[in-house]
Amino acid sequence: MLNNTEILKVAEVVSQEKGIEMDIVMEALEESFEIIGKSKYGMDNNIKASIDRMTGNISLSHIKDVVEKIDPVLQANQILLDHAKKYDADTEIGKQITIPLPSVNFGRVTANMARQVIYSRVREAEKRRQFNDFKDRVGEVLSGIVKRIEFGNIIVDLGKAEGFLRKDELIPRENFKNGDRIRAYFFDIKEEAKGHQIFLSRTHPQFMAKLFEQEVPEIYEGQIEILSVARDPGSRGKITVRANDKSIDPVGACVGMRGSRVQAIVNELQGEKIDIVNWSELKSLYVQNAIAPAQVAKVNEFEDSNRVEIVLPEDQLSIAIGRRGQNVKLASILTNLEIDILTEKEDAERRQEEFKKITSLFAEKLDLEDMIAQLLAVEGYTSIEKIANASIQDIEKIEGFDNELAAEIYARATQYMENEKAELEKLIQSSKLDDYVKGISEFDNKILATLIENNIFSRQDLADLATDELVGRDGILQKRVEKSAAEKIIMDAREIYLNS
Repeated sequence: MLNNTEILKVAEVVSQEKGIEMDIVMEALEESFEIIGKSKYGMDNNIKASIDRMTGNISLSHIKDVVEKIDPVLQANQILLDHAKKYDADTEIGKQITIPLPSVNFGRVTANMARQVIYSRVREAEKRRQFNDFKDRVGEVLSGIVKRIEFGNIIVDLGKAEGFLRKDELIPRENFKNGDRIRAYFFDIKEEAKGHQIFLSRTHPQFMAKLFEQEVPEIYEGQIEILSVARDPGSRGKITVRANDKSIDPVGACVGMRGSRVQAIVNELQGEKIDIVNWSELKSLYVQNAIAPAQVAKVNEFEDSNRVEIVLPEDQLSIAIGRRGQNVKLASILTNLEIDILTEKEDAERRQEEFKKITSLFAEKLDLEDMIAQLLAVEGYTSIEKIANASIQDIEKIEGFDNELAAEIYARATQYMENEKAELEKLIQSSKLDDYVKGISEFDNKILATLIENNIFSRQDLADLATDELVGRDGILQKRVEKSAAEKIIMDAREIYLNS
């Protein structure tokens, strides 16, 4: 027979063993006794069990609704008002009354039933507690023991829970067996019907970042900051660091004495080569650091563009690209820039070709002599618009130019731009271009003219485009609009389909 003292002891033991609050265990006990009470008094009856938290005394009661007329279907839990007043003189129709029931003899069989219900509820509470404990640890490196391997996927014993490490989240060519200790990055947790699933990874970029945080005290203390990470797991990784304390060399601190710190991480990552990149606010310098070990001659930046060009000697080309394009790909991910690579020879040839085009443009459109056109190009005037936006005094500074010549060139350039503006406006007005396209703030008249040339006239025409078709390298606008802005323009245009 299960006495009152034993009830409290059972609850206390379960609470301590499972790390669950006493109230949850007591509620589970009450639920189990309610089931036992229903087995005695009828399963349709609304039986309520209550356990005194101090004495362990168990009380059963029948909860009934006070009604004016008994419903044959619900009669087990209904009581007429007159009858109900015998238990509660102040009750009224629509309320509930509690009718005490005789105690039940909770013997061995009933005790076993109670235990089954308790442990079922306790397991649920335990799963909930584990989920709450682990959900706040997403982003940490967890350590555990390989429990079993299923079709290449690894189940990791984390102590109070199990982690799931998919085969594709393992570093290539690494092998584990049952009983091996393993470390992995905890990147996600999902609650499922059977409990929760903890997802681990050894290929995640943040796994490398967290390993550096563990090995380098300066990172842990905030003196050095990790800005970005890029990985080809098992082969090569790049990590950008920045010192918040100018007296600290961030790269040297991460490498450690005789490479001890970085070597510990390399060993954990199965020999993965690691490039530690020093961040710079200068885009060109940052790109040079990221593309290492290749030696860069110069970096060409482009205004209002997420693209850069690096120019390097012929013998550095293969190093910059890396095996299967690995090095430049990782550098691009690291810097969040699109990186194009040119040799010095290719750069010179291209610049010569661009120089010829610019000088020919100036000579033809502004009716200038070849020598004057060449001097303008040499001084950095790459378009007629730049000449028109300059001042006569700026143009006059070119060697061999006087005020009269500068004024004439300026006048011709401004006249050309005015004529071009008028022609563009005439083209736009005479075209089938709808007001929706005209009203897009990112589109100036030159862009609108380009759209017309490519038969883009309406909102629907825009909606049918992919982002790369609009602003990709070979796109209609060829990066004249930022990619993020282009994506928004297209998505806004596609709302036409939702409205229809």
